Amino acid sequence: MHSFTEENYLKTIYYLATRQQGEVTTNALAEMTATKAASVTDMLRKLADKQLIHYRKYQGVRLTSEGERLALKIIRRHRLWEVFLVDKLGFGWDEVHDMAEELEHIRSDELVERLDKFLEHPQFDPHGDPIPTTAGAMPQTGYRKLSEVAAGESVCVMGVLEHSPEFLQHLNRTGLTLGCSITLREINAFDKSLLVQIQPESTLFVSHDVARNLLVEGE
Repeated sequence: MHSFTEENYLKTIYYLATRQQGEVTTNALAEMTATKAASVTDMLRKLADKQLIHYRKYQGVRLTSEGERLALKIIRRHRLWEVFLVDKLGFGWDEVHDMAEELEHIRSDELVERLDKFLEHPQFDPHGDPIPTTAGAMPQTGYRKLSEVAAGESVCVMGVLEHSPEFLQHLNRTGLTLGCSITLREINAFDKSLLVQIQPESTLFVSHDVARNLLVEGE
């Protein structure tokens, strides 16, 4: 049995490793968890003792195969609960993260699989993130960031990298929500902000910070 804190660390290590494509530093974990570096180091030692991570002082950390298996189970529970909260209980996509953070620690495999069946086996959560399979595989999407799109391209918004309520509420206000079709009209050479056309007629300026947190695919 692992503590909630240990589970949260495994999930965070997986998330950071995916973003950084490599070993995760103690400082990155401390920033992500809003925890002092010394406390992070203590937790990493505990996880290493349980053979859930490979940890080398001053060189970073990565999950063992067992650690990754557990991380994906937690992520699967989290994302299924988010689907339930949005689709069945009517919460907004900007409201469900913290609630799913609590629900993800319910460890009943039977409950999770019944939840999956009840939801008709969703493949993505409300933020466009893929839901790991029962077998522990993370589906690959191949999405790009909007900041990587060339002028003249038409794309569809498929997901977000930033899940804060403030960011999601900003997207709600601008109309840049999942499924939105946009055409990139112009890239500002000075600040990399974008002029996009939201189909069929409306245009909008999008900051580089917003663009690098939107995931899209070509239409």
